Amino acid sequence: MNRSPHIRGLIALAAVALSLYVALTVPVTLGLDLRGGTQIVLETRPTVHTDTDTEAESDATDRTVEVLRGRIDALGVAEPTITRSGSDRIVVELPGLQDPRKAADVLGRTAQLTFHQVLGTAVGPDDASDPLPKRAREQVMPDESGGLLRLRDASLTGNDVDRAAARFDPQGGAGWHVTVDFTGAGEGRWARLTGEAACHAAGDPTRRVAIVLDNKIISSPQVDPSVACRSGIDGGSTRITGSFDDSEAKELSLLINGGALPVPVETIEQRTVGATLGAQAIAASAWAAAIGTALTALFLIAVYRIMGVLATVALACYGLISYAALAALGATLTLPGLAGFVLAIGMAVDANVLVFERAREEYASRRRPTPRSSLTAGFRQAFSAIADSNITTLIAAGLLFFLASGPVRGFGVTLGIGVLASMVSALVITRALADHAVARPRLRRRPRLTGIAHTGIVRDRLSRTAPNLMGHPRRWLAASAAALVLAASGIAVRGLDFGVEFTGGRLVEYTTDTPVQPDRARSALADAGFPRAVVQSSGENQLTVRTGQLSNAQAAAVTETVTGLAGRADKIRDEAIGPSLGKELRQGALIALLVALGAQLVYLAARFRWLLGTSAVAALAHDVVILVGVFAWLGKPVDGVFLAALLTVIGYSVNDSVVVFDRIRELGRREGDEPFARIAGQALLQTLPRTVNTGMGAAFILTALAVLGGDTLTDFALALLIGLAVGTYSSMFTATPLAIELHRLRR
Repeated sequence: MNRSPHIRGLIALAAVALSLYVALTVPVTLGLDLRGGTQIVLETRPTVHTDTDTEAESDATDRTVEVLRGRIDALGVAEPTITRSGSDRIVVELPGLQDPRKAADVLGRTAQLTFHQVLGTAVGPDDASDPLPKRAREQVMPDESGGLLRLRDASLTGNDVDRAAARFDPQGGAGWHVTVDFTGAGEGRWARLTGEAACHAAGDPTRRVAIVLDNKIISSPQVDPSVACRSGIDGGSTRITGSFDDSEAKELSLLINGGALPVPVETIEQRTVGATLGAQAIAASAWAAAIGTALTALFLIAVYRIMGVLATVALACYGLISYAALAALGATLTLPGLAGFVLAIGMAVDANVLVFERAREEYASRRRPTPRSSLTAGFRQAFSAIADSNITTLIAAGLLFFLASGPVRGFGVTLGIGVLASMVSALVITRALADHAVARPRLRRRPRLTGIAHTGIVRDRLSRTAPNLMGHPRRWLAASAAALVLAASGIAVRGLDFGVEFTGGRLVEYTTDTPVQPDRARSALADAGFPRAVVQSSGENQLTVRTGQLSNAQAAAVTETVTGLAGRADKIRDEAIGPSLGKELRQGALIALLVALGAQLVYLAARFRWLLGTSAVAALAHDVVILVGVFAWLGKPVDGVFLAALLTVIGYSVNDSVVVFDRIRELGRREGDEPFARIAGQALLQTLPRTVNTGMGAAFILTALAVLGGDTLTDFALALLIGLAVGTYSSMFTATPLAIELHRLRR
């Protein structure tokens, strides 16, 4: 008795049961682009360089993380996360925080607090008229009223402060102020500092003590006349007064309590997504997944009957396994990641179609007299093509993970998990269900119900007409060359509209109460001091503004201008990318693309031979240029999401080439004396039904995503639909003809 079906059945049952348990007990972490909030990426800027720079920078970043954690806790944000990224970057996620200005100000402040003796006033920064002899370095700073004060080096620092608190004093007239309590050592230093100041006459500038935060005097009070010379203020506390409101006083106390950052930090990336936009993205993707999967299921059932029903059940199990894997790994599900999850449903169809089409071939050839034996042979013979095609997609997913960042990296994670889950779904779950079904007596008596005991419409048509598709391979190559020229001319004539991620700058998206014409908004922004703002209508009552680098105050001015035009404007997305990060992302994208092509070439050359590997990679380059050219002609943005789509197309489009080349290799071993062009043409005809059916299955998912997915997902799905069409064409009519021509040249 063959125990393999029973073992596969047990493995499938265990995988589904474990996935169901994980899905019900472990929640998936949603990215900020799905649940709303603000993400800030900070980069430390060391001020001292030594022989141990790398270790020193890493230690400084660690200390900075701890200080920032204290500040974030004081902000009162629910479930914040703060993590290191590399040796000098810190990623802060603040769910639910829609106004990033306060957070950016608090997190980006170095908060170097110092207390200084005032040496006198100054006429200008270089003034040197000081009645006291110079015993230390001095500096000149403007006080609260703008007058210049000359200060001695710091007598106390933030390390001498025990705690600070924001207080309100309605009786004393001080209003909001900050009380500061010193440590034991700081208490003595404070008494000496105020004692020295008390030796000067009342009203004399030298009787003042300057309190400085980040090289700015925030308070410089006179020491009270009741304080005696040299005795100073005891009690170990003081108050910082000024024109503070409640938020400013609380922010100042927060900074003092959190302590100074060991090194300065710079905000290089800032993203804010409204909770409404995140909810819309989840709902849109859910509808796209439901409708796309339903259409795909109906298509599979119509084409493959009972096997189509079982494949649909396996697809549902695939979705469960993928979700459970995301939860178990603690992966964060982002918007592009959600799109990758939906996309992988379409890709999961591929392995099932490969198996079923091979089983049909076996049954039609009469080598396998029953659906059961045909199905067994189909799984066995399709395995190499399934493995090769999925490994190429995993290569693309791995490159996204290691070479990309942020949401695109999350897309790589979900895509990789989806590919692995699809292999489990097709090779274990589908096979376990199919083995059980074809063993039923009723299906043995009525084999056509299985969907395997007939050849299918596409194969029947090809058998009747027997077209010689590779009779003139150079014509196909000429058509591909023409498409390349047209795409390249779009890049040359229209140029590429690089997104903020690659150029640096700021992108803000609003939803308005009333429609606002982009030209009107552009004119108003120019009058407000933003002449280079790029304004686009991104949907009904939605407006997108893209500019160069803006401060948070300038971004607020942009929002005020748009609000004045629309009556009300709610900010649903706000992204700020520093120029250094934009340059880095551009370089990373180019490296990812080149490495992807190189990795595909090496793998395909190892699995097949250099002739076929070179042809496949040339077809991939053809797909990349055409996809980029189409986006150039359409004026669509080339951003991180587009990069995710582009690398997915590389992995997806090579699947078709792998299937064709796998059949060429198989026929070459069996019919080695036949001309290579004839073998290639025969392989193309034999795999064409699989190519058509797989493309249809993926097209349903992507069309649903394009129609229902919202602006960001629409561009993503459009890129994949174009890539699907171009990739299907190129695998048949670019890679294969090129392989034929290269084979002729080699001879």
